[in-house]
Amino acid sequence: MPTAAIKRFVFDWFAIPLIPTTVIEKTLTIKRKEEDIVITLTHSGYIKRIPLTSYKQQKRGGVGIVGAEVKEEDIVQDLIVTSNLNYLLLFTNKGKIHWLKAYEAPEGSRYSKGKAIVNILKLENNEKISAILPVSKFDDQHFIVMATAKGTIKKTMLSEFSNPRKGGILAINLGENDELVQVKLTDGNSNLIIATKNGIAVRFNEKDVRVMGRNAAGVRGIKLELNDEVIGMENANDGTLLTTTENGYGKRTEINEYRLINRGGKGVINMNITEKTGKVTGIMNVYDGDEVLLISEKGVAIRVLAKDISLIGRNTQGVRVMKLKESDKLTSVAKVVKD
Repeated sequence: MPTAAIKRFVFDWFAIPLIPTTVIEKTLTIKRKEEDIVITLTHSGYIKRIPLTSYKQQKRGGVGIVGAEVKEEDIVQDLIVTSNLNYLLLFTNKGKIHWLKAYEAPEGSRYSKGKAIVNILKLENNEKISAILPVSKFDDQHFIVMATAKGTIKKTMLSEFSNPRKGGILAINLGENDELVQVKLTDGNSNLIIATKNGIAVRFNEKDVRVMGRNAAGVRGIKLELNDEVIGMENANDGTLLTTTENGYGKRTEINEYRLINRGGKGVINMNITEKTGKVTGIMNVYDGDEVLLISEKGVAIRVLAKDISLIGRNTQGVRVMKLKESDKLTSVAKVVKD
């Protein structure tokens, strides 16, 4: 290389402005601002996140606001209120688990349908997300309890799911024609309630369920009658159990009205199901100061105080908690998380 060229190369190199080390350090240590968000997942697999502040509190029985735009014949399946910094553990109907940071969920508005989950996670044919569990950290003191449509439950240490893997891993070995419907995080000493679409529920202590590995099949949680299936599972140490139906009816019942029995029993009446109420679509453990979000299959959402929903006995049909338009159904209920 000629001497002139060498001199020009040296001059140009040292003339390049260097990025100060402090700027690099600040860039690497930037922290995301924590905020409460709503994660919405539709039946056909569209997911999105929006700020919780997009919803305003209303009185019980209101008509709600549009919470998600859905295409024809699509329904809103899951609605999760959580921090944007938490992990989302996404469990599929085939018993697999996938990981996603909450802030990685595609951002949307109340009027958008979101992004197809198949463009974010690697799912098999006929595989869909059946439950979402927000988790802040993984440890050996907490457990994941899973419930299936046919009444099977399984308990696994949370730490066994601490290593995210591309493509997901098996969380439960399902029986023939069974599907995973609900997942809960517990401390090892919780009482749990499993509820069915025909208005039956069983309350038991999770100590009745031994800890199992990821590939285990689980044990019986409730003995189902013909044409019945599990629709939800909740922690049930105290407070009240909120039960909602597809035709917009709901009620709260004291947890203590559900006596503790051994897992695998037939359970007791949770709600008086009639043609007017329709089948049970969701349950949730709530307290007087809690707020809940109710959302319909057509994407209409309403935010109400739990104490505004009637507190009555188990064998009742409840009161109207949401006015639904013709052909619309109430599908999901989620608790608003407070600081």
